Amino acid sequence: MAELAGTEGTAVVVINTCAVTNEAVRQSRQAIRRARKDHPEAKLIVSGCAVETDRDRLAAMPEIDHLIPNADKLKPESYAGATAPLSRSPQPVRAPLAIQNGCDHSCTFCIIPQGRGRAQSRPIAEAVAEAHALVAAGAREIVLTGVDLTSYGDDLEGGVTLADPIEVLLTSLPAAITLRLSSLDGAEVDDRLFRLLTEEDRVAPYAHLSLQAGHDLTLKRMKRRHLTADAIDLTDRLRTARPDFAFGADLIAGFPTETEEMFAASLDHAARCGLAFLHVFPFSPRVGTPAARMPQIDRAVVKDRAKRLRALGDDLLAAHLDRLIGQRVAVLIEQTSGTHLIGRLPNFTEIEVEAEGQAGERIMAHVTGHTGRRLMGRKDADHG
Repeated sequence: MAELAGTEGTAVVVINTCAVTNEAVRQSRQAIRRARKDHPEAKLIVSGCAVETDRDRLAAMPEIDHLIPNADKLKPESYAGATAPLSRSPQPVRAPLAIQNGCDHSCTFCIIPQGRGRAQSRPIAEAVAEAHALVAAGAREIVLTGVDLTSYGDDLEGGVTLADPIEVLLTSLPAAITLRLSSLDGAEVDDRLFRLLTEEDRVAPYAHLSLQAGHDLTLKRMKRRHLTADAIDLTDRLRTARPDFAFGADLIAGFPTETEEMFAASLDHAARCGLAFLHVFPFSPRVGTPAARMPQIDRAVVKDRAKRLRALGDDLLAAHLDRLIGQRVAVLIEQTSGTHLIGRLPNFTEIEVEAEGQAGERIMAHVTGHTGRRLMGRKDADHG
């Protein structure tokens, strides 16, 4: 949510909605009601994916003054009557940079293409200009984001791929600035991108993979473009080429027609791929998607499978943290809390270090233990 100043002194509240699941839409509607309660006199503007997928329901909400289509939400003229933000959040040390939007694929469970439209790649020069502005404002790591990030360039001429903006940014930005990819579709990792991920120190050794399931029949019913063997091959190759590589993944629990055997295969697959960070979605049928018309699984079973996947995720994260105890690691500090610093390793692992310092600083630390969620460590006395 953003709060802006109106031209006549009235506050303008902007809410950007999400529609990836029914729960996301419910939370968006809840945020709208809460915003109206907290700002009864403000002009309330709503945009985002739910405006495209659930327009009728949002249009019927009396709390909303104006809906802005997703395609227009970044255009200044869409917010006529609003001026500068009343308050600005501090520039994050890890700053997101959107270079892609939309999706041309048709996964049976996904409503995002209806909310974001066809795949669109942002011009490299435009992305580079924003990256420089982010760095000037204090960012020390740029996170490249997109709905289908690895499809970057598919809509451009000249054989452009995701490797191109990465290479230009590495050349253009100061040497101290690192890059991170927000997500990867393994089906689109070509040789150039693989080399950047494994040979370029300034590209983070981390991949959040869109796996969704660990059984081939489920993947086919989802209309995914990879099989389980493809995911295993990619994670093995990345880890072999760069041993500190870590992986996260999206996984759906209780997809229609998923049997207990298929679900067990997903549990095994997550472990086999060496995942450290699981993002678990209980299946949520979205009206208008093919999966919503498939035979559904009892909601209690869906919730139970999601719970079991999350429990596995806790175990996998703990095992990942265990392997790092005793190591000397590089840390980018993101927050300070008294005499403690909180930051992340290049492979996205969070760490709390007993030391003083500032956000944006890079230090070396010795890992002494973990809490089950984050590493604990002490600052290397020989480093700065």
